[in-house]
Amino acid sequence: MDRLPIEEAIPTLRERLATGRSALLTAQPGAGKTTRVPLALLDEPWLAGQKVIMLEPRRLAARAAATYMAAHLGEPVGRTVGYRIRHESKVSPATRIEVVTEGILTRLLQQDPSLAGYGLVIFDEFHERSLQADLGLAFARESQRLFREDLRLLVMSATLDCAAVTALLSDATTISCEGRLFPVTTQYLDRPIEGHLEPAVVRSIRLALAKEPGSLLIFLPGMAEIRRVERQLRESQLGPDVIIAPLHGELPQAEQDQAIRPAPAGHRKIVLATSIAETSLTIEGVRVVIDAGLMRVPRFDPRTGLTRLDTIRVTQDAADQRRGRAGRLEPGTCYRLWSNAEHQALLPRRPPEILEADLAPLALDLAEWGVLDANELSWLNPPPAGALAQARDLLRQLGALDAQGTLTAHGRRLAHVTVHPRLAHMMVAAVPLGFGSWACDLAALLSERDILQGGPGWRNVDLRLRMETLHGNKEHLAGATINRTGRERVRRASEQWRRQLQLGAPSGDGIEHLGILLSFAYPDRVAQRLAGSDGRYRLANGRGAALQGQQGLSQEDYLVVAQLDGTGDWARILAAAPVRLQDLERYCAEQICSVDLLEWDDRSESVRARRQRRWGQLILEDRAAHEPDPTHVTAALLLGLRRAGLAALSWTKEQQQWRARIALLHRIDPTWPDLSDEALTKNLEQWLGPFLTGVTSLAQLRRLDLQAPLDSLLTWQQRQELPRLAPTHITVPSGSHVRLDYEQGESPVLAVRLQEMFGCQETPRIAGGRVPVMAHLLSPAGRPVQVTKDLASFWRSVYQDVKKELRGRYPRHHWPDDPLSAQPTNRTKRRT
Repeated sequence: MDRLPIEEAIPTLRERLATGRSALLTAQPGAGKTTRVPLALLDEPWLAGQKVIMLEPRRLAARAAATYMAAHLGEPVGRTVGYRIRHESKVSPATRIEVVTEGILTRLLQQDPSLAGYGLVIFDEFHERSLQADLGLAFARESQRLFREDLRLLVMSATLDCAAVTALLSDATTISCEGRLFPVTTQYLDRPIEGHLEPAVVRSIRLALAKEPGSLLIFLPGMAEIRRVERQLRESQLGPDVIIAPLHGELPQAEQDQAIRPAPAGHRKIVLATSIAETSLTIEGVRVVIDAGLMRVPRFDPRTGLTRLDTIRVTQDAADQRRGRAGRLEPGTCYRLWSNAEHQALLPRRPPEILEADLAPLALDLAEWGVLDANELSWLNPPPAGALAQARDLLRQLGALDAQGTLTAHGRRLAHVTVHPRLAHMMVAAVPLGFGSWACDLAALLSERDILQGGPGWRNVDLRLRMETLHGNKEHLAGATINRTGRERVRRASEQWRRQLQLGAPSGDGIEHLGILLSFAYPDRVAQRLAGSDGRYRLANGRGAALQGQQGLSQEDYLVVAQLDGTGDWARILAAAPVRLQDLERYCAEQICSVDLLEWDDRSESVRARRQRRWGQLILEDRAAHEPDPTHVTAALLLGLRRAGLAALSWTKEQQQWRARIALLHRIDPTWPDLSDEALTKNLEQWLGPFLTGVTSLAQLRRLDLQAPLDSLLTWQQRQELPRLAPTHITVPSGSHVRLDYEQGESPVLAVRLQEMFGCQETPRIAGGRVPVMAHLLSPAGRPVQVTKDLASFWRSVYQDVKKELRGRYPRHHWPDDPLSAQPTNRTKRRT
């Protein structure tokens, strides 16, 4: 694939789009694709007066691209070229090119899947693979397939996996064009940065100012780092000819435009930017880039349901984009604040956002589109099944989806409020209660950056303070400053949502309702203070959360948490408001359920019957329950018995012998039941359960006679045969009834004085003659002198030796020479 200059690539692109429906344009930085391609395609016959819509991933880039194209035509923005971004629109009936941020395209397609009036959709900077870009492309492909065969799709990027996109677009034509980059010298550090980032950045800036001409563009991970570097630069007094210009998405448009414009004659500019300046922007006069090598990205954790901002190492493709900013207008230099070895270890590119993002907005968009199975659409990367299932569970909890996953009437209304479904639900649910305008304010506060900027050590998570500041009731805060630009942005966002919902300005005192409003949006983050703690809470989803430092909310019994740092065992609460239990019960009764519990209490060794009122995993009320279900009581009692073990029961000696008798018969005939501890424990419900009516504790269970439950394990026939097959006693030749001991081994033990067995030629047997007893022959003192299963052999070979030994020790006892013909006796002395 040859790389063409942009002048040659555009005619080729025109030709390919005239004959095909899709194309992929890869362009090196500096090619000018973002602004030159849309203008060049306007007069194509296949457009036939239809409009072009071009997606940009960022608001700043969308405004800048529209402004540049309008200036090229000598027109103001809003005529031939306009833009539409969140909370701001500059278009007119004359507009032919609309530059939009990505969510706008999704909304247009939902409103009209045929996208009538548009002939070309351009996905610019598609390599960033934002969630909305992937969704927009999937919907646009469906529009092509079902409604608009004539709709053209053009994907543009400087760094992209072309093969995957080409396959998705049904083998679309790929055109590659050269950029106009000037040579850029790249310098690495000898070793990684040690210590804080900001001092190293400031040192690099001072070095570059001394060595290099022109303005500087500094890439930093976020606003906090920008503010710290800006402060240190101003303290270092760089000179009156150096202009320091922050550039990030939260600045007013005028300040963003000022940062983008070239420095006045005789001045140099230091632009401190986030990754917002990576693509689609050319800042004239910049010939030096200093890249801190970090970027801040949102990451959703399906395990916790939380999205957190992570600071990660820049990827290689992003680093190349940043480097290219230095060579747009003249040769430049790029200082990378990492070593060459570190650079080789960087990831080639970031994973697509769809693999890491909160998918609740995507799930709502899919439901509105009518898709129950996400795999029905064509994706570069399909949404992960687990994260999508979790998102749909949340939407069901909010009432946006029914049990089958179909969009409800409430969900359709949420889909038309341009904000995260949680906040949309909060606003819509608040309207009939008269809190709608306050909910719009709260949604705006949560959607934009914090309007309070604290100094070192300042931390206040109370959203009531933000609401008071928003309404002008707080103009001076100790330890913090008010971001007045951010406050105006919040007010504009709230006003737009109020117009959507046909609401007036907030009236009355709505501050006290913030907690209950938050509970509409975050039912899973209602938090209950742990008993005896200050600032430690359990969330309704089961997670732990804590307030850091001195906080006025630390003693509140209940909070609703809007923002969390989800790392660690205890998430850090970043934004919350208190809520009263009675308000939760009044306004959110559907979230509260009553649960009857029968639990085993190890301490009291008894069943506790409780009735609890719960919000998720929070116990709002816990009290004793009366007349619990006997079946459930028995189940809980048996659970406790299993924990304690069968030894906790009061076994009599007779019952243990009874079990041993059955065990012997089971070994020789499996039709007899298994009464081992393991088997009895496994089958407690069958043999013991029916006898536990009214029993609720181990103490009561120990008073229970176990013989009837044990007997229930035998059939009627087995109960009749047991005394015959495994008798408790045997009648020996002396006429004595001697007890058998079944617990000492596999054979029952017959412990009997030797003299009582005179005349017994064979060992006694039980179990129908199948099992010989183990005879323990005792001396007159009751001590064993022989253990045998073979009496005949004993009389023949051992008795004479035993007789000699015992006759001397027990001379008054009877020791006949022929024991088989002697009279057995249970007497210990001869008769005189």
